[in-house]
Amino acid sequence: MTKQVKQLDRVIIRFAGDSGDGMQLTGDRFTQESAAFGNDLATFPSFPAEIRAPQGTLPGVSSFQVHFADHDILTPGDRPDVLVAMNPAALRANLGDLPHGATVIVDTYDFTTRNLQKAGYAHSPLDDETLAEFQVHAIDLTGMTVEAVKEFGLSRKDAARAKNMFALGLLSWMYGRPTETTVEFLARRFAGVPAIRDANITAFRTGWNFGETTEAFAVSYEIKPAPMPPGTYRNITGNLALAYGLVAGAVQSGLPAFLGTYPITPASDILHELSKHKSFAITTFQAEDEIAGVTAAIGAAFAGHLGITTTSGPGIALKGEAIGLAVMTELPLVVVNVQRGGPSTGLPTRTEQSDLLQALFGRNGEAPVPVIAPSSPGDCFDAALEAVRIAITYRTPVMLLSDGYLANGSEPWRIPELAELPVIDPHFATTTNHTSTGKDGEEKGDFWPYLRDSETLARPWAVPGTPGLEHRIGGLEKGDGHGNISYDPANHDFMVRTRAAKVAAIADRLPPLEVDDPGAADGQGAKVLVIGWGSTYGPIGAAVRRVRKAGGRVAQAHLRHVNPFPKDLGEILRRYDKVLVPEMNLGQLRMLLRAEFLVDAVGHNQVNGMPIKAADLARVVASLVTEVEGQRLDLDATSEGSNP
Repeated sequence: MTKQVKQLDRVIIRFAGDSGDGMQLTGDRFTQESAAFGNDLATFPSFPAEIRAPQGTLPGVSSFQVHFADHDILTPGDRPDVLVAMNPAALRANLGDLPHGATVIVDTYDFTTRNLQKAGYAHSPLDDETLAEFQVHAIDLTGMTVEAVKEFGLSRKDAARAKNMFALGLLSWMYGRPTETTVEFLARRFAGVPAIRDANITAFRTGWNFGETTEAFAVSYEIKPAPMPPGTYRNITGNLALAYGLVAGAVQSGLPAFLGTYPITPASDILHELSKHKSFAITTFQAEDEIAGVTAAIGAAFAGHLGITTTSGPGIALKGEAIGLAVMTELPLVVVNVQRGGPSTGLPTRTEQSDLLQALFGRNGEAPVPVIAPSSPGDCFDAALEAVRIAITYRTPVMLLSDGYLANGSEPWRIPELAELPVIDPHFATTTNHTSTGKDGEEKGDFWPYLRDSETLARPWAVPGTPGLEHRIGGLEKGDGHGNISYDPANHDFMVRTRAAKVAAIADRLPPLEVDDPGAADGQGAKVLVIGWGSTYGPIGAAVRRVRKAGGRVAQAHLRHVNPFPKDLGEILRRYDKVLVPEMNLGQLRMLLRAEFLVDAVGHNQVNGMPIKAADLARVVASLVTEVEGQRLDLDATSEGSNP
């Protein structure tokens, strides 16, 4: 039977099942296959918050969405073109996200009366009109998997666990994915258990063969590789990229790095990764709590190491006093906050941008810290390197705000050449820097730890044990220059203002903010600016593309440095009639922009634990363009459809 091969420019697939069905592994393997093929891609894993929710229930559904294309893409997609549902709960939990005409592949094995009831179905949706608007393939994936691996002598339970590989094989056939990488992966992963290894490989190949031979799938699809700048690429998650950026920062500064931390979702992967890199002089310390983790990192910074601590929002709350100590002592410290839904324990496996005000103001007293935010999983590498540079150069703690969307999502990343990375000079103090007169009238050199660099206002950093550079340090207010304890009101006022001026001075060395406004050079610039920070970069970019494709004029800018702001930000904001600030919070950056620059910024805000959908944002942008320019835009006429 000759099957038709249809060309597509993009596809969004979501694998969904019980948390024990291996959906994350399935999605990751499909992603690696697509990366090896050369597609551009973006992923969005979604995990249940419960360690082990009751099997077959809605709270236990785990999913993995991958968007792959033959061109540059910015998001994992809003709505899946294909849903693979391994049980009734997975179908019900994801059905509302599907566009009309989507393909639904359902494993019928678990569609029993009991499982249907646990998912909230009175009767099977496969037997009525519930799925009438979709292309449905009801297949006994589990039954065929068990039959295919019978020769390996596994129990039925162990045999059924390979059903995710059957599904992966079928989808790999449907979209022309290379299979060698998955076979090699399975051979390595289960090398010590030959029966499990062979069963998984067989299930994978059987799924591929099923697609090739069954008449149920008359069409397969081809998505060609995406053109990319030359270089060596790998697929990378945000947490992995962030860990590599911290390693690179340590290497480029010539400092040993010390991570003092406590495990917390979704930041724990950074600890796991850094623990593998002892060869780069990386020391990892899993403390008994958040406070011990950050104070150990501060101690390491005092000793001349690159101090690092990682956590999420609840941990930042606990670390607040110690971060204030790092502000007072003016020691370099990188504080990584991989944000999740809050407050309190909140939504541990979901994403938000709701810790911005906490990062800026969540300490007692006037304790300003620089705040930077990566915009994509791959950008987490560059943001981490920038955090290290600022911390060391300005002798300050730096807050790095990632989030769950970036941490667990992935994209192709070009591995940088070593020559492309900045050299970071810690410029340790090695000699005395002050002359004093002793009781005998003789002058002698000594060390003042709070004399400052004239450009950066950074104080000298002396490694303990350096002869002649002994000095006092602690959380009480410092006397200007000499650093001894001081309760003088005028001195305190001066030191508070000096520490704030040091952070503000960072803006003097930041590059101009890039504004994407295609018509500006010809005097045909937009009147609407969309500005964001962090992980909203992808949805904003995709929404702006769609509005422009419909004929609208709109500009885009994105902030990496949230404190201090770039020096030209105010002038840029005042160029536009309308400023839109999309955020996964209730308007924290918008409030800061309105307060700082007195611009009438408006917000597009959500706090549902999910990334902003580009299609929803495009409609908001289009309505602003219509309001300002009187130009009605037909977004539905663009070829982007519901998946910008």
